[in-house]
Amino acid sequence: MPALTLREVLALDPVRAAEPELLAGHTALDRPVRWVHSSEVYEGANFLDGGELLLTNGFGLMDADDEVRRRYVRELASRGVAGLAVEVGRSLPAMPAEVVDEARRRELPLLAMHRVVPFVRITEAANRAIVARGLSGRAVVRPWGDDHTAALLADLADRAALNQPEVEARAALAGFHPGPGARLIGVSLHGTREVGTVDRAVRLLGGAGVLRAAFPGDVLALLSLPGARPGDPVKAVQEAFRTTSAPGLTVAVGHAVAEGSGWLRWSDTLRAARTTLELALTVPAAEPASPDGPLVTSSRALALERELTRGGVDANRERLTALVQHALGPLLAWEAAHPSDLVRTLETHLRNGCSPTRTAALLHIGRQSLYQRLDRIGSLLDLDINDPDLLGELLTATCAHRVVREGARGRDQCGSAARVQPAPAHPHPAYQRTA
Repeated sequence: MPALTLREVLALDPVRAAEPELLAGHTALDRPVRWVHSSEVYEGANFLDGGELLLTNGFGLMDADDEVRRRYVRELASRGVAGLAVEVGRSLPAMPAEVVDEARRRELPLLAMHRVVPFVRITEAANRAIVARGLSGRAVVRPWGDDHTAALLADLADRAALNQPEVEARAALAGFHPGPGARLIGVSLHGTREVGTVDRAVRLLGGAGVLRAAFPGDVLALLSLPGARPGDPVKAVQEAFRTTSAPGLTVAVGHAVAEGSGWLRWSDTLRAARTTLELALTVPAAEPASPDGPLVTSSRALALERELTRGGVDANRERLTALVQHALGPLLAWEAAHPSDLVRTLETHLRNGCSPTRTAALLHIGRQSLYQRLDRIGSLLDLDINDPDLLGELLTATCAHRVVREGARGRDQCGSAARVQPAPAHPHPAYQRTA
């Protein structure tokens, strides 16, 4: 079904109640309207994406000179807006002649609205109609059928051209109502096509809201945790999925964003979850998961890996190899001649705050054996590995070594994960629009 047109918007009751008079753009009434905005900012055309019907009370045009008025119309036309509707008779006694002339030159639909109708009534009615029309006929590859939740998650994940009112309206239609102060967290799961895993985690969290849908490669979800909930929301979500997920599943949790921070932040946490999932599937973990449980990780846990692999492992391989050789050269030479596990020991030690107890437990060795390994590492590198000034460089180098050396092996071992591309602009091929 085609998008709502300007002609159809003008037929809505709140718009008709404003008694609109079409002064220019008579041949452009079948333009699609993507959204209806109201704004009194007369230098804000660059913030428009195109396809909007813009409502204004005309106050800013009243004292502007002729050229400013013409430039305002030209800028709107250049942004591809669907039309301009100006309230006349209150702030602005009549439509300025130069505005009409410039709109006619640009074939921009120009409406004079002769009766005062609150813009909120017009935008609410029009945008509700636009959303309803869009959801009933989206030109998107969606093998899961006409699933409004999947459509919204896909658009957020590939950062489609959206705006906050549209996202909130579509979320509400899908039953997603984050309360004031809520924290939103994106989650991506691999190894299942069932959303039941998400539902079980949500029940365990108690009071959480969720958007979730199954896609060809994974399950994607956006969770909403109440702002009053104590503790770290990311850790709470991770623990819920560790408890409820089946062995063999890989779960990636994005970062927490505030409900009121805007739809781009909603998109960010979903994209972070997707990128983290790709890394979890293609790069061996610094610490192996329990063999009888799921692998649950987060964007914060793989933050260093994400930074090192922006653009893909292959694109960064030469740079990362040089970084590793500079920081760990003598250690690598020793490992080439003597079978050992010194680089992994060093990374585990650094990632766990240089705690001997924690490191020894994770490596399944005694503390005395750990001390011997650490002494050997310090001797080979000729430095104090507990020096705070060295921690960043050494941790980055050990992480880069794991990414470069074992990334290809990890992809081969992950089956379908080998087909996952590293963090493209549209993070999952299932989310792509058709032409």
